[in-house]
Amino acid sequence: MADAVTLDSVCKSFGALQAVQNFSLRIPTGITYGLLGPNGAGKTTLIRLIVGLLRADSGRVSVMGRPMPDKDMLAHIGYMTQTPAIYSDLTVRENVAFFGTMAGGVSPARVNEVIALVGLSDRADSLGRTLSGGMRQRTSLACALVHQPRLLLLDEPTVGVDPQLRVQFWDYFRQLNAQGVTIIVSSHVMDEAERCDRLGFIRQGQLIAEGTGADLLAQAGARTLEEAFLTFAGATQERPLQEKMPA
Repeated sequence: MADAVTLDSVCKSFGALQAVQNFSLRIPTGITYGLLGPNGAGKTTLIRLIVGLLRADSGRVSVMGRPMPDKDMLAHIGYMTQTPAIYSDLTVRENVAFFGTMAGGVSPARVNEVIALVGLSDRADSLGRTLSGGMRQRTSLACALVHQPRLLLLDEPTVGVDPQLRVQFWDYFRQLNAQGVTIIVSSHVMDEAERCDRLGFIRQGQLIAEGTGADLLAQAGARTLEEAFLTFAGATQERPLQEKMPA
């Protein structure tokens, strides 16, 4: 089966800042892929390059065999940003329906289905500005899912979500994988990393290790993914805390 996402020698800078450096990666179709790294490592920039919101300075980004950016591919991509991107003057239902319409149109039943999935049926008619941060996050996820994308990109998807609902989300993600949907997750939560089929460790815009969780643990001789990351990054006790992976 063809790769869902391909990055070949991709570079992206913002002024003097090299956010992504000579980055190459292939993500197979129908898996959940985790991008792990400290804040500022380049994870969000990578996701935006894959979506097509940014254009690489050099190298090539392809989604389902199509070079990005490509506006025709957007109907097949779901993107949940790190900061909830919903309209405060629309209700939960109106937000989800709007994003479904932008992707080509969905049925009212599908809108209700994803609102129920994220546990907001009782708040479906509440305005966005009245929602808590966690509820806004869940609404944003529903907006990314409503049009049944073939590629789903989730930037810190479960921030502010209670543990029980987080488990339900991951169960649903597995159902999507079984249907051939590819999911890319950026996360600092270690138990979420362990749920991914493959992982990419990123530091200072570079891919420092890649493989299954078991492979990375074995290669690093580590007991946890956090320890493995620090090993691959060449971390020492003297390294500043902000450069370490959060627990």
